[in-house]
This record gives sequence, C-alpha cells and structure tokens, in this order.
Amino acid sequence: MERIRNFCIIAHIDHGKSTLADRLLDITDAVPERERVEQILDTMDLERERGITIKAQAVRVLYNRPDGEWTLNLIDTPGHVDFAYEVSRAIAACEGALLVIDASQGIQAQTLANLYLAMEHDLEIIPVINKIDLPIADVAAVTEEITELLGVEEDEILKISAKTGEGVREVLNAIVDRIPAPQAAGEKTRALVFDSYYDPYRGVVALVRLFDGALRKGDEVRAFGSDERFEVLEVGCYSPRPTSLEELRPGEVGYIVAGLKDIEALRVGDTVTRADDPAEEPLPGYTRVPPTVFCGLYPTDPDDFERLRNALARLQLNDAALHFEPENTQLGFGFRCGFLGLLHMEIVQERLEREFGLELIATIPNVKYKVRVDGEEREITNPSELPDLFEEIREPVVRATIICPQEHVGAVMGLCHERRGISVGMEYISSMRVQLTYDLPLAEVVTDFFDALKSRTRGYASFDYEPRGYQAADLVKVEVLVAGDPLEALSMIVPRDRAAQRGRALVEKLKELIPRQQFQVPVQAAVGKRIVARENVRPYRKDVTAKCYGGDITRKRKLLEKQKAGKRRMKQVGKVEIPQEAFLAALRI
Repeated sequence: MERIRNFCIIAHIDHGKSTLADRLLDITDAVPERERVEQILDTMDLERERGITIKAQAVRVLYNRPDGEWTLNLIDTPGHVDFAYEVSRAIAACEGALLVIDASQGIQAQTLANLYLAMEHDLEIIPVINKIDLPIADVAAVTEEITELLGVEEDEILKISAKTGEGVREVLNAIVDRIPAPQAAGEKTRALVFDSYYDPYRGVVALVRLFDGALRKGDEVRAFGSDERFEVLEVGCYSPRPTSLEELRPGEVGYIVAGLKDIEALRVGDTVTRADDPAEEPLPGYTRVPPTVFCGLYPTDPDDFERLRNALARLQLNDAALHFEPENTQLGFGFRCGFLGLLHMEIVQERLEREFGLELIATIPNVKYKVRVDGEEREITNPSELPDLFEEIREPVVRATIICPQEHVGAVMGLCHERRGISVGMEYISSMRVQLTYDLPLAEVVTDFFDALKSRTRGYASFDYEPRGYQAADLVKVEVLVAGDPLEALSMIVPRDRAAQRGRALVEKLKELIPRQQFQVPVQAAVGKRIVARENVRPYRKDVTAKCYGGDITRKRKLLEKQKAGKRRMKQVGKVEIPQEAFLAALRI
C-alpha cells in the first residue's frame, strides 16, 4: 500500500484535464505508440465530438523512479456543472487531487466548486497551472489568485504545458511525494462501487475502490444494498485497456465482473464484502443527488416503449444521477425523467438515440415545485399536475456563482435581474476579474441562462450553482387548448406577469404548425379559466356556389347556410391530430 497513490484530476471545463491525462499515460508508457490517440480516456463518440468529459474514467499506470516503481490510480473527471455527481464519486475513491487551472483564464466557477468538494473529503490538493505555452497566458496573475485562494507558497504551484509535455514529469513526482498512501481501516473485505456499466456478454461490471481485505476470482461476495450474493468471475484494472489480475488488494482501484443480469443488484455507492466472512457495516456511500430538471421522453414509435425502459435502466446503471418513472399523456406512453441540468438531459437523450437506436420526443424541461393544497404539501414535477386552486406554490432556488471580467459586470447583472435574481454579493478575485453571487429561481437557470450569459460576456463568464431550498412565488399554469382540448405536453408554469407573453409566443408558433382542417381550429393559451392569447387555424373552404348560374340570390344563400351547418357539425365531432413536428418545434421555443 505504501507504493500506491490514488488521485483525480479536477478542473473547470476545457482547462486541459484530458490532455494532461494523455501526457501522464505517455510518460509512464501505459499505451503502445501505435494505439496513441488524443483524449484516450474519453471513450465515447459524444465526448470526442463535443470536446468534453462526460464519464469519470479510472486508469492504473506504473511510474518508475530511481527509488522504485509506484502504482498510480488516476481518475479523470468531467468539468461541467451538470456532471458534478461523477466528480463527487471519483473524489471519494481518492486521497489526492490535481487542481488544473488554465493560465489564460484563471480560476473559474466550476474550479471553485470542485475544489470545495475535494476539501470536504480532506484530499491533498496539488495546484497545477496549465497552458503556460499560450501567448495570452498570464502565469503571474493566476499564481497570485491561487496563493490567495489556497494559502499555499508559490513554489508549491506546478507550472506545465500538457500539450507540449513541459513540466508533466514534475507532476508525477509531486503525486508520489505529496499525496498520502491509502490506509486500511480493518481486516474484513470492503470495496466501494464508485461506477458500473452493463456488458451484454459479461453482465454487470463494477468499478471499485478496495478499502480493506482482498478480492479474487471465484470469491463469493455480497452487496450490502441489494443483499444479492454472486460469484466474482474476474478482477482486474484498466491500464487503460481492461487487464485481468490475480487479485485486488487494499488501496487499489479496479473492476469486478459479477456476471449479474439484474442491473438493480449492484448499484453505485454500494459496498461489496465477502459472503463467508462479511464486514459488519458498509462504507459510507454517496448522498443521492436529487434531480433538478424534469422532462418527458416518449418514443416516436409506441412499440419502442419497452426498448426505451430497458435502455434507461442500463443507462441509469452507468449514470446514477438519472431518474425515471413511466407516464402516459397525449404523446402516448413514455417516461418522466429527472436530470441534473440541461446538458445532462441533452447528453442522455443523445446517448439513447445513438447507443440504443431510439427515436424520441422530449417535452419542455421544467423543475420540481412544492404546492400547498388544503393545508397539505405536494411535490409537482409535471405542470399538468398543478391544481387550479391552491394556497401557495414554492419554487426551487439556487445560489449562482458567476466569475467574469470587470467590463462585463453590467451585462451579467442585467441578465440576472431579468431572470428574477437577487444579488447576494460581489467580490474582486483580482484586479481584472469579479465574482458575482446571486440567488436565482432554478426554472430561470435551466432553460437558456448559460447560453445568454456566454453571449452577453463574449464567452468569458463561467457559471456554477448549488441548491438553496424553496421560496414562495407568484406562479401560474399556462395551458394550451387546441379546438377546446388541453395539450398537457405543452403546459408550463411561469410567473404571472409573463404568462400572456409566453402563451402568445406558443399559440403563434402552433398556428403555423397545425395543419388546416375542414373546419376552423382555435388555438388558445389559458391561465385557469381566462384565455390570454388566441389564434385561429383557417379552414379549407370549398366554393359551393360555383354551380349556381343566374337565378335568385336565395339559391346561393341556401347553399351557403347548408355548408355552414355542415362545418358546425364537423367542428363538434372532428378531432385535430397534432403532428409530432408541431410538438418538436413548439418545444424548441
């Protein structure tokens, strides 16, 4: 155990985590020359296309120094706020962290969030300034920010370029010298499952950090959470390809193949122990992260409902922050899904479509509200569940941290006030950069807040948020009625003073998208019983008087009256089919 070091790389998005991981693998000769590619730990096509890390990846490398061989277990973590749960799980499996900061951008909001997370777990922090080779790098200013933030000496900060490899060997030496070796707490085997995925041939594969005891192939083990017993078919580690081992020893990070087909049996955060000599109590797992954004996912083909259920279950094994339950609306049978943010929702939808070949419709994203009805409090994740009469409605609020250059402060404040934000504080991190703190309703954050923030600050602002509970607000439900029938999938909860504006935008869009019928179709937005906006889809009209040549005007009137009665009758029995394209286009606004 003295020769093992477990560490993770934490940073803001696009500060060079994956590039640094590549260089560490290069220096330790973990990957043969012919197999080397950029972002080797970003195994998903989505990660490579978007240039972001979505899944934390664990890899073991051997580092040789004059004082012997050291085993380094590296966990490369995501940088985006929506994947903070991945970061928290990786941190629990480590003793130290490399805090990577871009020399051209300095400390960003997500850097601070991940740093505080690491400090809560008493990790040894090694600050690293990356991209010192850039012409716009301001190493002196960033060094000053780090010394103020962490209270470290300047010579403890490593200055590197992950792209060129400059200074990366010093990082490896610092990992060995500064990060403490793992310590065993007891004799009986305990392994923490910090990630897992489903292999169609081998069943559930769990990534574990062994705290006590040992695990070997053929051992019969038990999971504390599900109380499921199973035989270990294989143990090994990623280096970075799966490599089978004789055994996993205390302090090591690796994988176990359980051969389980039931994906409920081995959940993330569970503790695995030997069945014949079990530990008395499990390791402290992870606090369940409640989803903050909800939307409905429906297959375009109703026959794909079961396929979607199985796909979501397998994805949930790999992504423990995903939550789903079945529901039925006008769009058919589907699932109400909970996510940690808008990017998380987008990535899950794209993975379902790519990896499982599904075609999906997603409804408007919304958040969880608390409503008091007859003195009783209810939780609502779907706007259609909101009753017409209630005593009070409370919406979730987040504490947002925004770091931006000094010249963009006015634009950021304007945006936050537009989104019903309340200023909490303002602090100068350096002479050029300001940290703004606001309390914002989560509903205003999850739609397009991040995009608006980036456009107003020309991409220079960074943003992070954490939940701050619920607060009372004056909110109403806007319903869309087509020919008098409500469309539940398009209903939304909005502030009362913006209800008419949002309703008008929606009905104007639907008027263009709903195909014309033989009768006039009214499209309305309603708040309770009050109509706040209306548009009419014009009917097709046949010229029934074309066959009348000459004669009395009453002949024409008679034909027109007959047509009018027919249209009225049609309106009473006619049903308007809303095409899926109309739903999709309406959801985009």
